[in-house]
Amino acid sequence: MPNTGKIIFFVPPAIHMLDMSGPTQAFLAAGQLLHGYPIEYCSFREEVVDSTGLRLSRLALYREVAVEAGDYVFLPGYSSSVLRSGADAEAWQGVYSWLRELAGVDGVRLCSICSGSFILARAGLLDGLSCTTHWSLIPLMKQLFPAVRVREDVLFTHEGNIYTSAGICSGIDLALHLLEVAHGPLLAHKVAHELVVYVRRSDRHTQESVYLNYRNHLHRGIHELQDWLIGNLDKKTTIDELAARVNMSTRNLTRIFKLQTGISINHYITLLRLELAHTLRYSTGITMREIASRCGFANERQLQRILKTSAA
Repeated sequence: MPNTGKIIFFVPPAIHMLDMSGPTQAFLAAGQLLHGYPIEYCSFREEVVDSTGLRLSRLALYREVAVEAGDYVFLPGYSSSVLRSGADAEAWQGVYSWLRELAGVDGVRLCSICSGSFILARAGLLDGLSCTTHWSLIPLMKQLFPAVRVREDVLFTHEGNIYTSAGICSGIDLALHLLEVAHGPLLAHKVAHELVVYVRRSDRHTQESVYLNYRNHLHRGIHELQDWLIGNLDKKTTIDELAARVNMSTRNLTRIFKLQTGISINHYITLLRLELAHTLRYSTGITMREIASRCGFANERQLQRILKTSAA
């Protein structure tokens, strides 16, 4: 079994279920592909009522959950009326203390969805950091926590081991991003395809994704080849070798690929390599030479030249 870590959801009273069920489904799909990602649920009481009146029972108490390096702790959003009420103040203080402890554990990721960012803010974990939340709660976040740099124009933020995402469905976007970081774009694409959603990018990417573009066709062989290319960009290969991989002649593959996708194989490979290069450039501790190698470019000069041309 791969070292995927656990997915732990802290379930607040009046939870918005989509904030939890969306990422849950993403990690469930990933876990089925990887044979990993066990999912656990906890709260400060054994039974919680969600924002629609649905009862969730037999929840583990959060202090009894073992959280280790590699695990993700998700804080879903909850009803704004409960958020403002100040109810269960003593119980919440224990949660804030627990989260501060977890924030100091190397390899544990804390992830909020929608109004779940207020839990991190009240724990003092967002001071001086960028964060986002549901658009309707941004003024309240700014008012209550002036030390937090609230962003209004992004799907999610990431600083250190803390992630925040905007409203409702952006929890799925965050989950797909985490899966891409951990396992690469092909796995994220497969999960998105299973969920019938688009892979949207962070503030550092455009909303378009080459991993989903050029896939609006039904040719199984071309889909298989596209999947292989995404996972093997560092390999040197020829059109003849690619054709043999899908049992086609070189001429037939060239013709069918252009017919099904609208672009040539070489252009598609270049777009994939550029997308991966753009992603790796936001990673710390990696040189342009390493990026060029991992993306399949001959050297960093070729990478720089193509990056410059693509930006023009």
